Amino acid sequence: MSSREKGFGIMAIKIIMLVVFFAIMIGVGFYCRRHATDVRGFVLGGRSVGPWLTAFAYGTTYFSAVIFVGYAGQFGWKFGISATWIGIGNALLGSLLAWVVLGRRTRLMTHHFDSATMPEFFGKRFSSKSLKIVASLIVFIFLIPYTASLYNGLSRLFGMAFGIDYTVCIIIMAVLTGIYVIAGGYMATAINDFIQGIVMIGGIIAVIFAVLKTNGGFLSSLTALSNVSDEAVSANPGTFASFFGPDPLNLLGVIILTSLGTWGLPQMVQKFYAIKSENDIKKGAIISTIFAIIIAGGCYFIGGFGRIFTTSDVVNASGFDSIIPTMMSNFSPILIGLIVILVLSASMSTLSSLVMASSSTLTLDFIKPLFANDMKEKKQLLSIRLLIVVFILISVIIAVLQFKAGGNANVKFIAQLMGVSWGALAGSFLAPFLFSLYWKKATKAAVFTSFGFGSGIMILNLLSRLLKLDFFPTILVSPINCGAFAMLAGFIIVPVVSLLTKAPDQKMVDDAFACYNTRVVVTAKHDLGE
Repeated sequence: MSSREKGFGIMAIKIIMLVVFFAIMIGVGFYCRRHATDVRGFVLGGRSVGPWLTAFAYGTTYFSAVIFVGYAGQFGWKFGISATWIGIGNALLGSLLAWVVLGRRTRLMTHHFDSATMPEFFGKRFSSKSLKIVASLIVFIFLIPYTASLYNGLSRLFGMAFGIDYTVCIIIMAVLTGIYVIAGGYMATAINDFIQGIVMIGGIIAVIFAVLKTNGGFLSSLTALSNVSDEAVSANPGTFASFFGPDPLNLLGVIILTSLGTWGLPQMVQKFYAIKSENDIKKGAIISTIFAIIIAGGCYFIGGFGRIFTTSDVVNASGFDSIIPTMMSNFSPILIGLIVILVLSASMSTLSSLVMASSSTLTLDFIKPLFANDMKEKKQLLSIRLLIVVFILISVIIAVLQFKAGGNANVKFIAQLMGVSWGALAGSFLAPFLFSLYWKKATKAAVFTSFGFGSGIMILNLLSRLLKLDFFPTILVSPINCGAFAMLAGFIIVPVVSLLTKAPDQKMVDDAFACYNTRVVVTAKHDLGE
């Protein structure tokens, strides 16, 4: 067989893998149409989603091409093998602790208010229409840069594996994701997330073995990494193979943003709305934590070896986002095809959650209360589906324009785009949401203040880099650190402003927390009785 025939055969196998993958995703979408006949069914799957689907939906929404290509490449380069701590933090803080702290209370109170979105929750929890509207605008605006970052990461691997143009790549991904989300709603997204999660687990394990095998195994790879030095980062030899790496403080900032940040992201928290039962919360917490250890831990572990696969000159010329594709470029064609499907799975699952959160929020929390308060169920569903198309179209246009323009040098990296989005959303919502679930004295004014501070500081951070204005402290110039600061600041802003402003209406608060006091009957194996 000639090399040309062999090349065609390999490409055919890759294409068949993609076609089968896409066919399954779309098939699931149309199969789940029966669950998407009303708004609650379309947005929440009827609040009857089991632990495996919920846990995988949580995990696959959490980890996308942003993590695999952007964060793993950039932070693996900066911190070396210690970047693995980010994945561990994601598993323990971003998954396990999130399920324990938020899971039950979120399910109870959102069900009590019959709220399908985070802005709708804030509006009903504080009896404030304006709070709901402002929150919906923040969600819609700041999910767009996150979506653009998904396209960016995926396109690099597609280009390496198939030689497909960037624009064609993101259009294919956007159209196919749109089809199954519009057809089947949340249930289609959840089932596809489960399938995509299985692909991600298999893919990341294969990649870990391939990366280590390239340099003779784990110990040989670690030895090679310990011989790498970069005077611009650290004068200490072997720092990239050390336990806490060359920059523990900034490493901690990344752990905080990427772990605690999920607690305030609408597309993440919304997974708890749809949980079916108490037992599902316990199972879901364990499943999602194991999933996070494998996926996030594996991604950052791989990224930590980036410096033995490429050079500073290549990174300076092509950016951090080129590190992971460079590492994969010499793998076998079949493995590269698997990696592409891995990243495609991660990206499509996250994209589907983003467009679902954005379109449902804009319909239920902005358009309906402001312009069509008596909007019928069918029109709400139609509006959500149309806005899914609009949101995807806007994000595609932005991604293409950014690519055609070459990208602004200050915001072109995937990690920075995601940092702006996560920082604004989590900085705005994390503390207000947590205090709303646990503290009766939280006030509407405090929530508004947190919204303004979280989104405001990230906008200023973005402008300072776009306009090259030097008014931020050095440690907050990075959108990653700035986002972590915004989240932590919310835990001071909400209680302080709440104590300084008018107390909330007692009847409203009592009604909100009454859902926690509802008596339920359990079996003897869970309670001995009197």
